[in-house]
Amino acid sequence: MSFSVIRIFSYMLGIVGAALLLPFTVGCLHGEERAAIAFGVPMAASLATALAFWYGHKGGVKTISVEGAFIVVGGIWIVIGLFGALPFYLSGAAATFTDAVFESVSGFTTTGATVMANVEVLPKSVNLWRCQTHWLGGMGVITLAVALIPLLGVGGFRMIKAETTGPEKGKLMSRIATTAKTLWGVYFVFTLTQTLLLRYFGLSWFDALCHAFSTMGTGGFSTYNDSVAHFSSAAVDWTCTAFMLLASVNFTLYFNVITFRIREVFLDTELRGFLLIVLVAVGAVTLIELPQYGDALETLRHSAFQVASIVSTTGFVTADYARWLPGAQIVLLVLFLIGGCSGSTAGGVKVVRWAILWKQLKNEFRRLLHPHEIVSLRLNALSGREEFVPLVASFLFVYMLLVAVTSLVGALSGLGLVESVTGALSMIGNVGPAFGALGPTETFASLHWAVKWWYSLVMIAGRLEIYTLLILIGQALRRV
Repeated sequence: MSFSVIRIFSYMLGIVGAALLLPFTVGCLHGEERAAIAFGVPMAASLATALAFWYGHKGGVKTISVEGAFIVVGGIWIVIGLFGALPFYLSGAAATFTDAVFESVSGFTTTGATVMANVEVLPKSVNLWRCQTHWLGGMGVITLAVALIPLLGVGGFRMIKAETTGPEKGKLMSRIATTAKTLWGVYFVFTLTQTLLLRYFGLSWFDALCHAFSTMGTGGFSTYNDSVAHFSSAAVDWTCTAFMLLASVNFTLYFNVITFRIREVFLDTELRGFLLIVLVAVGAVTLIELPQYGDALETLRHSAFQVASIVSTTGFVTADYARWLPGAQIVLLVLFLIGGCSGSTAGGVKVVRWAILWKQLKNEFRRLLHPHEIVSLRLNALSGREEFVPLVASFLFVYMLLVAVTSLVGALSGLGLVESVTGALSMIGNVGPAFGALGPTETFASLHWAVKWWYSLVMIAGRLEIYTLLILIGQALRRV
């Protein structure tokens, strides 16, 4: 491992270590001595290491190759997952280091699956850290690092490409650091706005901030065992629903709105597809569940919330959808595979990939009916986008192959068919809750320790869209 790569790793840990200051302060203010120490020690060690590399070698980071960017990003996410587990383990919140790593990785990858059966007894600082990991991982720690550290601008775009989601990635501005700052600026404003709204609707400042962190990161950790259902508030439900959907949209579209490029927003194929999917899913679930609830507005409220929660891969719940009618459950299960938009904080396959395949399918029918007609795949009002079809097809093949392997791992550990398959879809899609014994009212605490480690690995793979981690593992095996 080169000195330049070690420096990048130290800077990343320094940024995550600096983020520990918030829960460390909360722990000190609330007299949570053990938790405060659990945050303080890793924070001091990481900051000291980062500062030593910063002042010890002032030169810039060398240009990173495409292959190197994938390896560095994959390695960073694994290291951050392990580092973020230290407060959970040292504070005693997690019974074992395996549980601590699972919780940390689930947080940073914005999956939201938890091994903690009773989060209400946890120290406030620990609950804050759980939700804060969602916020840090949602927009991406690499993107944050590039925004904060100018030295990472060299090769920064390659690293951001390896971390961000979607088949097509580009810069908003000529300087990648400016792009990263813009994205994080929008992210921060949304988070602040939701925090203020939740506070206005009756939540404490602490609960409002934690749930805003989880919502905008599309993670799903809550400070209460029954999630957002604890508040029994229509205003809170609709606020979270709106911001889960906002977080599921490509953040570059918000930049287009800010710069008055509204036409590009309306022409965005993925956005239109995403809105159509949400409207159809909400309508279908509402009609199916209406006989159970009886009240149309209440049915719409819970249906919209659960649809937004699943399609955004957040994982909040206001109702136990495992008790819903099979038709409604099927709709939600389909959403497990779809996910949000590329360039958002949501997980899943991404709407744009399904849109590309749908357009390609229509073109194939047109070719069959009109063999001599020249057809072209249009995306965002631009023709000739056929090059994306093999990229999407190969991604889906790898994605479903990993789902099959992960389902087999779950089944061999003793999980049932429903839990194995939906658990695999949830972990790789970074959704959080699954069905059956891994449903919205259950935890992942009872899983075998080996399954927890495997799930942790595939959560990272899903967050980095699989290829990044596969390249890292492949290079590691080549050097053995």
